[in-house]
Amino acid sequence: MSPRRFIRGSQSPRFEFLRVRTLKLTLAYDGTDYAGWQWQQGPRTLQGALEAAIAQVTGETVRVTASGRTDAGVHALGQVVSFQTASELSADVLKKALNAELPDDMAVLAAAEVRAGFHAIRNAVRKRYRYVINDGRVRDVFRLRYAWHYRRPLDAEAMHRAAQALAGKHDFRSYETTGSERTNSVRTITEISVARAGQGSPDLVTVEVEADGFLYNMVRSIVGTLVEVGRGVRSEEWPAEVLAARDRRAAGMTAPAQGLFLVRVDYEK
Repeated sequence: MSPRRFIRGSQSPRFEFLRVRTLKLTLAYDGTDYAGWQWQQGPRTLQGALEAAIAQVTGETVRVTASGRTDAGVHALGQVVSFQTASELSADVLKKALNAELPDDMAVLAAAEVRAGFHAIRNAVRKRYRYVINDGRVRDVFRLRYAWHYRRPLDAEAMHRAAQALAGKHDFRSYETTGSERTNSVRTITEISVARAGQGSPDLVTVEVEADGFLYNMVRSIVGTLVEVGRGVRSEEWPAEVLAARDRRAAGMTAPAQGLFLVRVDYEK
């Protein structure tokens, strides 16, 4: 049933039905000081911070749906959430008001009214993640929150070549850690690359992965496996062998959370 507002007047009072809208927000956040995206009783979470800001601005108690529930310490450059509201505030006004209420490590980059039924998870067709590694001998204290400091030099070109075996449609159960609610572990990676940042940041190696969906800790498991190739203890063929094993124990470690960024989420037209 649509929400109603009681209208008092000089004549007979009446109820007015409110129009419920679906809104889509694009967020950026630093996940360092949060216990992950998903709301929890007690710990500080990103979902909790956003819903508290929405309540302050609209007076409504809402539950937002994110495109993916990022773990503690993971960051976002383009997380997408959807929720329903009866607020009459325009999307642009809502964006400005939310940014005034949100903590400094979280921001609404864009807000838009979308069609009824839009769902941040179900309507997503592609996601892109980036993982950042700092392989300098001396840690960069200004990047500790946003990169994995790996103290050995890595061969980024070998990592890139090895990663190409993971492109395409495969069963990625070897690259999934426990805790996933998904029953199907087949995903399609449309692009995967490893490159050194180059001028200005010679100690940074970035891993970019784009796919139609991701399993729990899939990117971090892929990175941990590619690092074994990059440091020369595994062959360039090894990630493909891990894929074929369909056993998480065959893969490398799960890379730390702080180097991971959700870059972008694409939706069906």
